[in-house]
Amino acid sequence: MATRIVYTDLDGTMVGPHGSFWTTAGGEPTSVPADALLELHRAGVALVLVSGRTATQLMETARVFAADGAIAELGSLVTWDGGLQDELLTGALPERYAGREPVHVLDELGVVEQLMAANPGRLEWHAPWHATHSADAMLRGNVDTAAVDAWLAGRGWDWLTMNDNGEVPVTPDMTLDAEGLPPHVYHLMPRGISKGEAIRWDLTRRGLTAADAVAVGDSVSDLEMAAAVGRLFITANGAAVPGMAERIAALDNVSVTEAPMGEGWAQAVRASL
Repeated sequence: MATRIVYTDLDGTMVGPHGSFWTTAGGEPTSVPADALLELHRAGVALVLVSGRTATQLMETARVFAADGAIAELGSLVTWDGGLQDELLTGALPERYAGREPVHVLDELGVVEQLMAANPGRLEWHAPWHATHSADAMLRGNVDTAAVDAWLAGRGWDWLTMNDNGEVPVTPDMTLDAEGLPPHVYHLMPRGISKGEAIRWDLTRRGLTAADAVAVGDSVSDLEMAAAVGRLFITANGAAVPGMAERIAALDNVSVTEAPMGEGWAQAVRASL
């Protein structure tokens, strides 16, 4: 396939420990990801960042990496033209809330507070990064997402779902109990919102098809990109997460890189050119 665009996750994929583009998974300095990024740009292939981060957080990062656009909040917000243009995707948000940001609807309904009360010590806000989200509630902790979805449905909120965006390191500011560890980042958001759906929307806007696109990621939520692109690469660190091997095996267009994080990302990029 002739790749015309690469959609990439950031944390744990394009960047390594502590969000560094210049560090291997083992903490050693490396220029391998930067070399691959230069090859990508020289080949004239567009780069789009796809992340659970907010659009504001992604905007400057997109400039640094010379990205052609960004998809923020796990597929909720598509931005382009240097962030001057954007489209908020609200998925299955009920019609009665049309025109409103989902996060304000969640606040009005008290969904997060009730969910935390139902899972004491296992969930908390992913502070301070949660504060500027518009389409999802960004949480951290350790819960069974299927059980949370069932809990939501039982309260008439079946239009919502809990997405697991992967494990994060324990930090001193966390107040989770032992049952809430190891912590994962979760996005509580309307159904129908995903990285894959956002990629489809962006490809249509660009006049491209799935056959023109490649994606790279490392988490369960990144597997949603597979159906929207010709080939999805999962970095070795992501493939090593318990349960990922079975999920990957169920998809016929997913490959696993030999190296983890940024070096694996570089392998995916070079395999796409």
